[in-house]
Amino acid sequence: MQQILERSTQAVPWEPETVGLPDARSGGALARINDVAFYANARNEVATLAGVCVDLLLLHSPDGSEQPDQTAGRRCRSCRLAWPCPTFGEISRLLG
Repeated sequence: MQQILERSTQAVPWEPETVGLPDARSGGALARINDVAFYANARNEVATLAGVCVDLLLLHSPDGSEQPDQTAGRRCRSCRLAWPCPTFGEISRLLG
């Protein structure tokens, strides 16, 4: 995940005129190599990141011991804190 973050931070921002390979006139050779690596791996890395997010949300979901339409008294199936747990709340905030 750290490598994804580093490449995305260093890559040219995606804008209508920059989608695809970066302009050959932009930056040095190292910057272009980083950009090409970022674009080449973006689809798989975003899918991996999305998978991690889904897995975290599934881990931190209601335990299911109550009726689906009731939240009072429910607990997180992972951390056992009152539902919605702080982890679920923070993940939801970050993804929202």
